[in-house]
Amino acid sequence: MDKDILIIGGGIGGLTAALALARRGYRVRVLEAAPEFGAIGYGIQLGPNVFHMFERLGLSDAVLRVSIVPRALVMLDALDGQEVACVPTGESFEARFRHPYIVLHRIDLHHVLLDACKALAAIELMPSTAAVSCEDLGEHLGERVRVRSKDGRIFEAAAVIGADGLGSATREQMFGEGAPHFIGYVAHRTIVPMERVPAGVRRDDVVLWGGPGYHIVHYPLRQKTLFNIVAVFRTSTYAEKGELAGHRAEIERTYRDAQPAMKSLLAMMDLERRWAISDRDPIRHWHRGRVVLLGDAAHPTVQSLAQGACMAIEDSVCLAETIHAAKGDFATAFRRYESARLLRTARVQLESRALWPFYHAEGIARDVRNATTAQWSEDDMFRCLAWLYDGFALPTEGEKSQPRAQAGSRH
Repeated sequence: MDKDILIIGGGIGGLTAALALARRGYRVRVLEAAPEFGAIGYGIQLGPNVFHMFERLGLSDAVLRVSIVPRALVMLDALDGQEVACVPTGESFEARFRHPYIVLHRIDLHHVLLDACKALAAIELMPSTAAVSCEDLGEHLGERVRVRSKDGRIFEAAAVIGADGLGSATREQMFGEGAPHFIGYVAHRTIVPMERVPAGVRRDDVVLWGGPGYHIVHYPLRQKTLFNIVAVFRTSTYAEKGELAGHRAEIERTYRDAQPAMKSLLAMMDLERRWAISDRDPIRHWHRGRVVLLGDAAHPTVQSLAQGACMAIEDSVCLAETIHAAKGDFATAFRRYESARLLRTARVQLESRALWPFYHAEGIARDVRNATTAQWSEDDMFRCLAWLYDGFALPTEGEKSQPRAQAGSRH
């Protein structure tokens, strides 16, 4: 009974944690609020650092089968169309970072994780189970945690992991912080068939068009049969629901000076739904008693580095390993997990914030940015990314598995 764990949230982080714990001998129940386990149907980018975790879980081949390795990560200036920066992701990239940079459909990644979980008897997947409260019963009541679902069911376990994302109810109950920090930007997402993509639009790269207060990201999916497009922009109406006609008019005003290729992509987008972009400040502690957070519930970030899912996956494996090493001492396991993950995830949060105005520079700041990046070489770009893409050494592995030295990082 001291080896059973509840996970609140059946997304990428929750399923990865379930898999990592089950492989270490724990019985896991994953509580998911939705009627079925699934994912929002858009693209996702994963850096080479995540493959250190996939290898441990035996998932690398399955993930690669549903992924595309782009030719490069490219930033273009939205006003003049010139290349601002480029990270080649071919042979030299893989030689340096030992693993590829990939893009894939979020649903496909979710299915890889879900299939792996279903193959293990130690994992019970529980859809239509929205957790609304956690109660640490303390040592006098068997050192258990009690979770109550929205429909009144009660679950108990030795520990609870809150993997319930940016709007985490688990975190809110623990810390009572209120809503996350909205940054005044929104995102529209869509996927179109590749044959509809206009001529002249790069189809083999991950492209970010950066403009004054807006950007567009696009890349291929599913054997290059689909094209993923994300439009992001600053707006005073970020908190308003809005309607299609209003969204369309706002897009046209915002991107009026953008390159024709960008406008042709915007014309194809489904603008019915939009997401207000937010994050939170880094915090030092992600646990209370026998309840702990991971992924966006612990350290939500804006999307500048495309590392939200990667950090959740790293968290999940790290947490499973510290729990296993602590042999049932959850307080020690959770402290060690926090210590191992804090600075890396906080740096992702803070550098993502710092990159946001870099992508959206205007006026003289744009001129300075473009002149500066024109001097960057491939080696400069690789050194800039080394702290992130070299991967994460689990605290239970000691010195023997430290990633290669990161000396010389300049940015």
